[in-house]
Amino acid sequence: METLLVQAVTAAPTPETRNYSGEIVPQDVPTLSLVICTLDEHEAIGGVLRELDDHLKGISHEIIVVDDSADNRTADVVDTYAAEHPEVRLVRRYMASGLSSAAIKGWDVAQGRILAIMDGDGQHDPALIRALVEKLANPNVDVAVASRYLDDSRSGLHGLRHRLSRAGTWLTDVTLGVPLADPLSGCFAMSRDWYTQVRRNLSGLGFKILIDVVASGARKPHTAQVPTLLRARAGGESKLDTRVVIDLIALLIEKRTQGRFTASALMGGMAALSALCVQWLTLGVLLKLAMPLWLAVLLSVGLGLAGRFGVNLLMTPRSRRPSHAYELHQRWLMFCLSRWSDIPLNAGFAIALCLAHCPWAIAVLAGLLLAESRYYLGIHAGARA
Repeated sequence: METLLVQAVTAAPTPETRNYSGEIVPQDVPTLSLVICTLDEHEAIGGVLRELDDHLKGISHEIIVVDDSADNRTADVVDTYAAEHPEVRLVRRYMASGLSSAAIKGWDVAQGRILAIMDGDGQHDPALIRALVEKLANPNVDVAVASRYLDDSRSGLHGLRHRLSRAGTWLTDVTLGVPLADPLSGCFAMSRDWYTQVRRNLSGLGFKILIDVVASGARKPHTAQVPTLLRARAGGESKLDTRVVIDLIALLIEKRTQGRFTASALMGGMAALSALCVQWLTLGVLLKLAMPLWLAVLLSVGLGLAGRFGVNLLMTPRSRRPSHAYELHQRWLMFCLSRWSDIPLNAGFAIALCLAHCPWAIAVLAGLLLAESRYYLGIHAGARA
């Protein structure tokens, strides 16, 4: 569930049109709509907005801050600034996460002819936005990107983060052949026409929205680039964790296969595979120890569920992971309630097949597939209801 709070900008004159969210907006629209996605960045966002005010003078613009923070500190800073700067709007999301989906939410309510994005932690130089807008003055340019690695191999990052960034850039280039020096950039702008072309194909997964934008069209976009180095972060913390890496790999596979293998299906398959491997390993060991078949299967299913739960935690954004033991315990109970059918279906079916002299490895696989089918049919039935 999420709530949308948008601060009014100006009264809309006629004639009117509608944006992607169905809101009526004036046709006399700003040149630029800049989306800034924030997560616990109250220390930095005020300074970023003030810098943008200096650098965007003379450009008709609006700034949409999409905030996923659990508390109100970031929103309070934006609200205070917006009280004297009506071009700034705030979108609050609840029980939602991920920069890509936040960016799409912001662009869907945007009014400008050029749609842009930058971070709210101060690492992106606000002067870049004017340079990107100037690149898009060329009608042949679809997407303009502030690229690291354009002039040299530096990024502004250090140590492991720099090496991971370079590895991700190489992997993206090998997988998709995107014509950019920095396809992982979080600061770029695009024409509204390009956004209209790619909108329905955007997956909204993870934090690397530029890959989604440039790889979702019927053709490769015409791009322009400006060189940049990241500045020191003024607030917030790095979002890099296992979920970001998993999201990137899943997104690349989805785009490389043109959606035949969706990122959500791939991530679900990873969780199921982890459960299967744990079950196989556990059952093999327990049978070697001469444990009764029925008990060995039950224990292997239980440990398989524990393995799946662990993988689910790794694939959960850091901001939504349990922060203490009680919350972890509650999350585990909710997980078990959602997977209750694994015991009678997975374990029961596997035991029955083993008693019918089916090899136990195949019996375990069949039991898991039966439980998975029941689980996903239940989800889809609930969604339709």
